[in-house]
Amino acid sequence: MPYLIVVSVLWGFSFVIIKGSLVSLDSNFVSFARLLLSFLIFAPFIRPGGIRLPDKVRFLWIGGVQFGLMYVAYVASYRYLPAHVIALMTTTTPLFVTLFNDMGERRVHKTFLAAALLAVAGGAAIEFPDQPSTMNVYGILLIQLSNAAFAFGQIAYRRLMACRAALRDKDVFGFMYGGAVVVAGFCSWRTTDFRQLSIQPDQALALLYLGLVASGVCFFLWNLGARKVNEGVLAVMNNLKIPVGVVASLLILKESAGYVRLVFGCALFAAALWVNERGWRKKQFR
Repeated sequence: MPYLIVVSVLWGFSFVIIKGSLVSLDSNFVSFARLLLSFLIFAPFIRPGGIRLPDKVRFLWIGGVQFGLMYVAYVASYRYLPAHVIALMTTTTPLFVTLFNDMGERRVHKTFLAAALLAVAGGAAIEFPDQPSTMNVYGILLIQLSNAAFAFGQIAYRRLMACRAALRDKDVFGFMYGGAVVVAGFCSWRTTDFRQLSIQPDQALALLYLGLVASGVCFFLWNLGARKVNEGVLAVMNNLKIPVGVVASLLILKESAGYVRLVFGCALFAAALWVNERGWRKKQFR
């Protein structure tokens, strides 16, 4: 779980960086640039001869979905929904984690589902907008597609690596990012005017941080951490970045926040972890 906590903190502060310096750049280009940088980190570790072709394709597919499709759908949702509604809609990711896990095991894990529901409630309590919200069905579907893509990738990666004991995470992540770059690169090719593209020094530094740290290192650590916890903890941790992001906005951007809702949401996260741990221990001692 330490990996997941560290990543959640880094992601929470990454939101502040994006909001503060990259809003003038084409969003698909930002996604492509950060994923390309992530790929460059792990490209030297790729073992083309040590991984079977079917597995290479599987890792490319998982990365294309978990990172590439996730970013593309998330970015596209901004055409239809205001930011505060998108923030609220992202809270359903824990449910998708438990759904894909249950589908793979062909059974319903009630403890994991209960923990996921509490995590969703905690995220919603913190992110619920104070202003009137404009809903759009296309935007809602896009953000849920983004949530589902990220959740699917986590579970698929867990399962595939569990059956490939000889493979190390760093050996395969180049393929993961390779698939993501293809998806994000195609979308950037469609929307980015590269002839008019101008990147300021502070934007370049922000992209380097997001590509090398927030995406490159963090996605690696996230999937590594996802393999070391049970599915209930993984589901809950998918929403931890929400309170961290609010705290980062309070500290750095000096934004206002509902402190009562923040505390209440954090209490629900704690309850989710307690419910999961209690249920998991009962299962282990049966």
